[in-house]
Amino acid sequence: MRDGKLGAVESRFADIVWREGPLPSSRLATLAEEELGWKKSTTYTVLKRLCEGGLLQNEKGTVSARMSREEFYAARSEQFVEETFDGSLPAFLAAFSTRKKLSDREIDQLQALIDEMRG
Repeated sequence: MRDGKLGAVESRFADIVWREGPLPSSRLATLAEEELGWKKSTTYTVLKRLCEGGLLQNEKGTVSARMSREEFYAARSEQFVEETFDGSLPAFLAAFSTRKKLSDREIDQLQALIDEMRG
């Protein structure tokens, strides 16, 4: 999405496309009905919105993602840090860790990531 945000229901819908796509729009409507309880009209409305937002594409009745789930959430995370912490990842981590202490395992994972980036 251009604004980098998905609501909870839109996220569940996008998850179907990420998991099953590319897939025919008719199959997507069936899955959205089964998993989300949606009517076809709701599916096509949300699909259109996510296509206009640049997350999904619907070409000749085949729906696919324009970016992977990981790419989307990476971009969303970057945008959040930029908007909320002036782009400072250390400021974000400091704020995050004041309310939730990091476990030794999480600290080790972060350190391994830092070491890999320096490498």
